[in-house]
Amino acid sequence: MRNNGIHGNIPEAGNNRMNISSKGINMQYPADNSGYTEKSAGKNNPAGKNYVYRHEKNNADTSNLYLITMERTLKEALKYRRSYYNLSSESPLGDEEIGDILKFALTYIPSAFNSQSARLVLLLGENHRKLWEIVKATLKKIVPETSYEASEHKIDKSFLAGYGTVLFYEDQTVVEHLQKSFPLYGDKFPDWSQQASAMNQLAVWTMLEDAGFGASLQHYNPLIDDEVAATWQLPQSWRLIAQMPFGKPTQMPAPRENKSLEERLRIFK
Repeated sequence: MRNNGIHGNIPEAGNNRMNISSKGINMQYPADNSGYTEKSAGKNNPAGKNYVYRHEKNNADTSNLYLITMERTLKEALKYRRSYYNLSSESPLGDEEIGDILKFALTYIPSAFNSQSARLVLLLGENHRKLWEIVKATLKKIVPETSYEASEHKIDKSFLAGYGTVLFYEDQTVVEHLQKSFPLYGDKFPDWSQQASAMNQLAVWTMLEDAGFGASLQHYNPLIDDEVAATWQLPQSWRLIAQMPFGKPTQMPAPRENKSLEERLRIFK
């Protein structure tokens, strides 16, 4: 399996512009670098990638991510994105870089009416493990004892054993506001919200895989919704859509079978 990474290159001097190539997007900045300071995450990066991003000098709490260069082309990255169910707790990236992947998705993934209703939660370390203990405890209350052991084994090996979990939410306050503002499309906004969430899921999944992680997408909601929201004090308006456990893969997934394209695609000229 190719172990590729996400990294950045220090921008060249010149006018603001963006170059798009098969290796990704290369942002270039003003020669004076006014308003920004550079910070390298090299020391926190186990993979040893060159990953540079910038902080606004006037707001130390705000990080603006300008560059993620993927080792693969987009088509290759989508091809290699798979569901991995055998994970270890190792990480090819530093925690800050993982967070930057989520920031990148939230910044650039489109949404209907530019609603930006997606909300992401990154759970690492003990918080990641706590989530999957909540899932196991919840299932133990409702799953027959004869079936629970298999469920527990799957969670321990495939999810809890990983490095972290991304929770995908949609803010219903945003959705409801759009429904009131545009009543003609009122019944469509929940669907469009789900579509925006799906794009965020695919983007995060693909970038994590390209960085050397394995991941899968799980749906233990709504069983765990209330306890998860209470544990991490999340707004009640956030609706949980999916959970994405990730870690270093320890086993390749089985070959994927695709249905005939003739059954799924029609082209009219």
